[in-house]
Amino acid sequence: MNYLDNILAMRAELLVVAQIIFLIIYDLFAPKTAGKTIDFVSCALFLVITAVGFIPQADVEAFGGMYLSSPITEIMKSALNIGVILMFLQSKMWLNSEQIAHKRAEVYILVLSTLLGMYLMISSGHFLIFYIGLEMASLPLAALIAYNKYSYNSVEAGVKYILMAAFSSGLLLFGISLLYGSSGGAGLYFESVRALAIPSSLTLLGLVFFLAGMAFKISLVPFHLWTADVYQGAPTNITAFLSVVSKSAAAFALMLVLFKVFPALFDYWEYVVYALIVASITIGNLFAMRQKNMKRFLAYSSISQAGYLLLGMLAGTAFGMTSAVYYVLVYTVANLGIFAIVSEIENRTGKTEISDYNGLYKTNPYLSVGMMLFLFSLAGIPPFAGFFSKFFVFAAAVEKEYYGLVFIALINTVLSLYYYLLVVKAMFIGNDKITAIARLKTNGYTKTALFIALAGTLLLGLLSCIFAYIEDFSFGLM
Repeated sequence: MNYLDNILAMRAELLVVAQIIFLIIYDLFAPKTAGKTIDFVSCALFLVITAVGFIPQADVEAFGGMYLSSPITEIMKSALNIGVILMFLQSKMWLNSEQIAHKRAEVYILVLSTLLGMYLMISSGHFLIFYIGLEMASLPLAALIAYNKYSYNSVEAGVKYILMAAFSSGLLLFGISLLYGSSGGAGLYFESVRALAIPSSLTLLGLVFFLAGMAFKISLVPFHLWTADVYQGAPTNITAFLSVVSKSAAAFALMLVLFKVFPALFDYWEYVVYALIVASITIGNLFAMRQKNMKRFLAYSSISQAGYLLLGMLAGTAFGMTSAVYYVLVYTVANLGIFAIVSEIENRTGKTEISDYNGLYKTNPYLSVGMMLFLFSLAGIPPFAGFFSKFFVFAAAVEKEYYGLVFIALINTVLSLYYYLLVVKAMFIGNDKITAIARLKTNGYTKTALFIALAGTLLLGLLSCIFAYIEDFSFGLM
C-alpha cells in the first residue's frame, strides 16, 4: 500500500477529520445569523458518519501494522458514535446559554477531536499510536471540562483532570518505555513486544505501570479519587461524555492491548484485573449509596459499571468481547438518557441534589417515568436491556469459570438496586412538604435524545439479532 492508500484505509478517522474541518470553515465564514444552525448541521453530519460506521468493513492494516482495524473495532467505534450523537442532541440548551452560545462550534470540534483520539487508541497496532491516541482523547476533554470558564467548579474540575491526565500519562509512558527496554529495543509494535514478552522483572514492572496509567483513565478503584469531583464540576453534558464514551473507549482499548500483547503474561495480570473489578464494583456501589448530589451519584455508579464492563472482557473469548461491546451499547443509551434528564433539570432550575427530585412525578410525569426506566436498566431489572447485558457479561465470566467473581458481582447488583431505587423513591413518593420542580418544557433535540435512549433501553434486550450481529464479527479477534 502506498501512503495515500494507507490514509484512505482509515475510514472512520477520515470521516471525523472531514467533519472537524468542515465545522471550522463553517464557523469562520457562516454569517452570525446562521450560528445556531451549526447544531443541526453537526448532528446531521455525525448521524451520517454513525450510519456509515455500521457498514461492515474487512480487516485493515495500514502504515506497516501501526494502524489495525477489524469489524469488531468498527462496531465499537459505532457504539461510541451513538453516545456522541446522544450527547450532541441533549446539549442544545446548554449551548444556548449566554456564556456558551458564541463559541458553540468549538464544543463540537473539541468533542470530535477527542473522539478521533479514541478511534486511534482502539485501532492502534503500535504503542506510539496508542499513546498519541490517548493524549488526543485527553487534552480536548480538559478544555471541555473547564468550558464554563466563569464557573469556579468547572475550572477547578478542569485543573484536577489535566493534573490527573498528566500523572497517569507519565505512568503509562514510563511503563511503555520499560516494555521497550525489556524487548531489547526490538520496537513498539504490538507483535514485536508480544513475541518477546516473557515474565521478567522489567516486563512485569512495565506492565504494572501500563495498567496503573490506564486504570486512572477508566477511573477504576483505587485510581478513582478524581472522578466524583471532576464529574460534579464539569458541565453536565460533558460529564455524560466522560461517563460513557471516554470510559468505554479506554476500557476496550486496555483489554485489546492485554490480550493482543501480553497473552503470555495472562497468569500475572489476570489477578490484577480481577482485583480491580472486585474493588471497582464494590466500592463504587458503597460510595454511590452515600451521595446526595446527582452527578456525584452517577460518578460512583459509572465506576461500578466500569467493573462490570471489564468482567466481560476478562473472559478473553469472542463471546466475552461481544458481551462487553453489547454492554457498552446498553450502558450508553441508559446512562445518557439519565444525563439528558439531569442536564435538563440543572440547566432550567440549577438543582442537582437527589432531594430536589422529590415529587418530580407530580409535575413532570414523562421525565420521571423515563428516569425510572433508565435506572431500572442500569440496575439490571428485567425485561430492560440492562438485564440482558449483565446476563451476557456474567455468562461470559462463568464460561471461563470465574465463579467467585460472578458471585461478588451478583451481590453488588442487588446492592445497586438500593441506591437506584432511592432516586425512584424521591420522584414518586418523595416528601410532600418539599416543593417539587416546576413543569419543564423540553426542546425538540432533548426529546429526540430521550426517545432514542428510551427505545434502545426497551428494544436492545429484546432484539437478540443485535447481539448475534456483534458476535459474528468477534470470532478470531481474541
